[in-house]
Amino acid sequence: MKVLVTGGAGYIGSVLVPTLLNEGFEVVVLDNFAFKQNSLLECCVNEKFSVVRGDCRDKSTLQSVMKDVDIIIPLAALVGAPLCKIDPIATQTINYDAIKTLLSIRSKEQRILFPCTNSGYGVGEKGKFCTEESPLRPISLYGQTKVEAEKAILDAGNSISFRLATVFGTSPRMRIDLLVNDFVYRAVNDRVVVVFEGHFKRNYIHIRDVVRAFLHGIRNFDSMKDQPYNLGLSEANLSKLELCQEIQKQIPQFVFMEAPVGEDPDKRDYIVSNEKIEKTGYKPVHSLEMGIIELIKGYTLLRNSKYANV
Repeated sequence: MKVLVTGGAGYIGSVLVPTLLNEGFEVVVLDNFAFKQNSLLECCVNEKFSVVRGDCRDKSTLQSVMKDVDIIIPLAALVGAPLCKIDPIATQTINYDAIKTLLSIRSKEQRILFPCTNSGYGVGEKGKFCTEESPLRPISLYGQTKVEAEKAILDAGNSISFRLATVFGTSPRMRIDLLVNDFVYRAVNDRVVVVFEGHFKRNYIHIRDVVRAFLHGIRNFDSMKDQPYNLGLSEANLSKLELCQEIQKQIPQFVFMEAPVGEDPDKRDYIVSNEKIEKTGYKPVHSLEMGIIELIKGYTLLRNSKYANV
């Protein structure tokens, strides 16, 4: 089978694409390489890999790369509330408009596996798990555009949506800004974190378990199609302070404190049930503890000191 991955050189794509190739799929990547990343260089030797430098919003480019593909995984997006706030026009055109263009081109036989976000739940009810039937009340432009794109994709049919928890873990195209990745980076390098509104809760998922979920969706497409699925670690519905405690178990010198004033611009606060996808036979295999240990090793290799003199 032939798979198109838009945004395939990003954080998730840089783990997903090599995995798909190793599983025997033919893979086409469309990416604009906005971050000058070289994370797919290892794939170039594989004859089943092809890559196009282009914009996912361009209809003619999409028509070209979508030809003869069986599966589409549209990873291309501006991801995260802070980035989307900086450039709301690009957020709208990439996260939603490009999806509408893609849907207008694709044939009904082409399958779509879409990465949504469980931040669409916004602020949940205290002590009550968000399920796929819970109301979607996104509080950021990022969440709004992803929820709108999910609705368009599911309405079009022959598709699956994964509502991703906050992803963590290392990738050849690393993102240090994600919450677990950020807190571990600060613990390794600064030994201290000041937490705003530390009681806010969310769910987490390892990047390689996200990739495993896409493979699971491909293999079980007929029984899973036209549905959304929460994708996270059921044992990791944690507050920010609880996350810091988990990191401290691996880095005892790590000190964290909650700020008495100030607020987090990301207001989402919810706990999530992942029971629906687990009933399909999928279970994550990477714990939060494993991810923290992995990140500590990763940050031994990586230093984000581009603009520092030390």
